[in-house]
Amino acid sequence: MGRVDALIGRVAERMVGRNWRDWIGLAARLILGIGLFYAGAIKIGRLESNVTQVALYQLPIPDWMVTLVGYAQPFVEIAVGLLLIIGLFTRISAALGTIAMVVFIGGIAWAWSQGLQIDCGCFSIGGELPEGAQTKYVQDILRDLGMMACGIWLWVRPASAIALDTWLLAPPAVRHDYSYTDSVDEDDESISGVPTPEMTVPVTDEKATR
Repeated sequence: MGRVDALIGRVAERMVGRNWRDWIGLAARLILGIGLFYAGAIKIGRLESNVTQVALYQLPIPDWMVTLVGYAQPFVEIAVGLLLIIGLFTRISAALGTIAMVVFIGGIAWAWSQGLQIDCGCFSIGGELPEGAQTKYVQDILRDLGMMACGIWLWVRPASAIALDTWLLAPPAVRHDYSYTDSVDEDDESISGVPTPEMTVPVTDEKATR
């Protein structure tokens, strides 16, 4: 239990000592990442229906592009969402997530300006609304603006807590600082591979100081 307790203590110390902005980054990653993953997951089993949903926007683009977007969109959303959730290539995936939100907002604004009565289908099955049903374009745009803000935060400051970027993309010295080995001194419960105050104090030659 000494090894486990020491490991937990070291990890907890690192978490407590983190910059508060790292925790905002984690929240932004999860909000945008889970949102995109969910958006893609509900479409992945109904690709043809998603093509139909894209066509409902009546965008001034060729049919082949409507088909391409309808089939590719779920896979891109899932991939970007996963990268954000695990915190890998955060700045790039945040930029892609932000672009996705801009596209969503642009599509909703277009449908609104054209007087179309549709469910946006960004995070739902979508489709045409029944006669007399109210659109939710304002709510949809506000939601996507919030998620876009998460993406912008991560693009400006990609550092966040509990992210794979911290280990995989850090310099070797930093990765070593995060690594743990099985060698444990049960007397002082220190873990080798983790800098301790004793390890960081330079050792001087007693003869040289006399």
